[in-house]
Amino acid sequence: MSEFNYHHLRYFWAVAHDGNLTRTAARLNLSQSAVSFQIKQLEAQLGHALFARRGRQLVLTEAGRIALDHADAIFAAGRELIGTLQEKGRTRQAIRIGALATLSRNFQMEFLRPILNRTDVEVILRSGTSANLLQSLEALNLDVVLINQAPARDAVTPFVSHRLSEQPVSLVGTPEMLNNNMDLSELLATQPIILPTADTGIRIGFDAWIDRAGIRPQIAAEVDDMAMMRLLARAGVGLAVLPPIVVQDELNSGHLVEAARLPGVSETFFAVTITRRFPNPILAQLLEGRAIQTI
Repeated sequence: MSEFNYHHLRYFWAVAHDGNLTRTAARLNLSQSAVSFQIKQLEAQLGHALFARRGRQLVLTEAGRIALDHADAIFAAGRELIGTLQEKGRTRQAIRIGALATLSRNFQMEFLRPILNRTDVEVILRSGTSANLLQSLEALNLDVVLINQAPARDAVTPFVSHRLSEQPVSLVGTPEMLNNNMDLSELLATQPIILPTADTGIRIGFDAWIDRAGIRPQIAAEVDDMAMMRLLARAGVGLAVLPPIVVQDELNSGHLVEAARLPGVSETFFAVTITRRFPNPILAQLLEGRAIQTI
């Protein structure tokens, strides 16, 4: 194999970050054809197309995303040379993780814990809606999406859902609200309740259970954010219906108390990926031995 040409890589790197061949050529004071030729030379040496055209836009292919990750590391190494000699910096491998904005922070921390203290790994964490995160996953801007409802998989959207954990759901509140001997049905019938919104798996399971039990709870709040549910429960607004992992710190400290588990109601957590020719090796280490089932 011929010696690698880092000039070709630098031109590719510049275009990939600018997202526009014309703008890069103008910034480098070169013709578009000259920059394009350098990139084609790199593609020929690597044996893969690095960009694909969508209308007038250049988008990275999967091989292009991998090449950009390596180019970032290579050129960062040059900038970090002095720092490395002074033991102030090391080149890190990045993993890009998207998480549903309403997902339990405690669960996210548990998922990330194996790599949080590694000096060779940089964690890039993004939050958003399911639709936006899955779109970024398809565009190869994310390596994995953490979510609580598995997306549909078909030939057009080839998502792979790794079922990581199934957490029981409980009724949780302040000690003051739970200082009596009421059973679960009495608590639900007499105390104000804080619920997730109707489109969540927890709410669907909860509504089905209370319908079978013939209970009509007094709803104090419907919230689409687990962190806000935790704050409302701590403030004594009502008893919250959520997985104990969401309020683990409060349960440990005694600020909140778990009254009872809701039979048959649970929340499932998924790590969603797509089939890639060049998967991120850090992701494989995170998922290894943790997925209960892949669908």
